[in-house]
Amino acid sequence: MTFPTRSLLFVPGNKPNMINKALSFQPDVFIPDMEDSVPDSEKVNAREVVADHLKAFSGTGRVVIPRLNSMQSGHFEDDLRAVVGPDIVGISVGKIDRPEDVIKVSQLMLTVEREHGLETGQLRIIPWLESASAIVHAFEILSADGRVVAAAFGAEDFTHDMGIRRVGDESEVAFARQSMCIAARAAGMPALDTPYFSFRDEQGLRENIAASKQCGFKGKFAIHPAQVEIINGAFAPSVEEIDYARRVVAAFEEAERNGRGSTSLDGLVIDVPVVKRARALLGAVAGP
Repeated sequence: MTFPTRSLLFVPGNKPNMINKALSFQPDVFIPDMEDSVPDSEKVNAREVVADHLKAFSGTGRVVIPRLNSMQSGHFEDDLRAVVGPDIVGISVGKIDRPEDVIKVSQLMLTVEREHGLETGQLRIIPWLESASAIVHAFEILSADGRVVAAAFGAEDFTHDMGIRRVGDESEVAFARQSMCIAARAAGMPALDTPYFSFRDEQGLRENIAASKQCGFKGKFAIHPAQVEIINGAFAPSVEEIDYARRVVAAFEEAERNGRGSTSLDGLVIDVPVVKRARALLGAVAGP
């Protein structure tokens, strides 16, 4: 199962008014949130509100993947039973530190799928990697179960675990972000970047996404609906990128016709890896 993951919009699960407002926006994925955006005193209420609104979320035609409280929280199983059904594609769950955590989540999902009469194994998992242990075990976590379809990086919890403070240029999480992107690529799935919390700073968001793309992230979580359009646009190839890719392919094909395995364009060497990247970009634009 594949679906677009450029923008994934968090919606606080205990706020019906915010949910109803969010429904008019067009993220690739809705993430009704029962975890970090919900205070402890509101966890049960959020579970009920999210369950009541899942049909409205799915009615938009968007992918719906609720974020549940972690297994350590004491809320996970109740959250899971409240949301499992035909209106969701899967779940997102935080505090995944080792592959055994994914296996346990998957086993619980299997039980609940059977209880709800769903096809077993149909629901997917997006685990949050947000600790030192998670980054060290990233590939094993992402390869632990076939339900896992993407990897989410949580910078706030990661820096808390490391005992370091967040800084503007994100140099403190550079190694962790790149490590997770490499692990996700090796596991054959997209890496999704942590939210950008200065939601009124559009230019800062654009710069943050540019850095995300350079790491290898394929999408980003949004904490405000106003971020969705910017994220969608930034993760789509630009007109300039598409034009350059077409020129690369044309130059290489001309070189092949002349019996050469490489050429140059705008002063840069064009060889097989470069043309593969260009063709992949053009293939993504064309779609299935």
